[in-house]
Amino acid sequence: MLELDPWNLLTFVLLGVVTVVTRGFFFISSKPWTLPHWAQRGLQYAPIAALSAVVIPEVVTTQGVLVQTWMDARLFAAAAGVAWFFWQRSVLGTIVAGMAVYLPLHIGLGW
Repeated sequence: MLELDPWNLLTFVLLGVVTVVTRGFFFISSKPWTLPHWAQRGLQYAPIAALSAVVIPEVVTTQGVLVQTWMDARLFAAAAGVAWFFWQRSVLGTIVAGMAVYLPLHIGLGW
């Protein structure tokens, strides 16, 4: 049976309170507010920055070490996906193009 000591219970409750307060902070004020122009402009780049921070290390590293050879299917698949996106501006097409290059190289040639 799971035993819950008071310190763990207090920790869970306080984490819940912090979560509710931080996420509901913007609803507490009754008057509308806006971000400064520089912050709004900076937030426009947040999604692409977050996506880059996740995808680029996965493409160019293997177990934390930079790829040492060009015979890596991920490099060619990423290049094909980027090329497709700039040509057609289609996210689904980007995925399909990348996988169409990745799978034959990875499964067929063993890269």
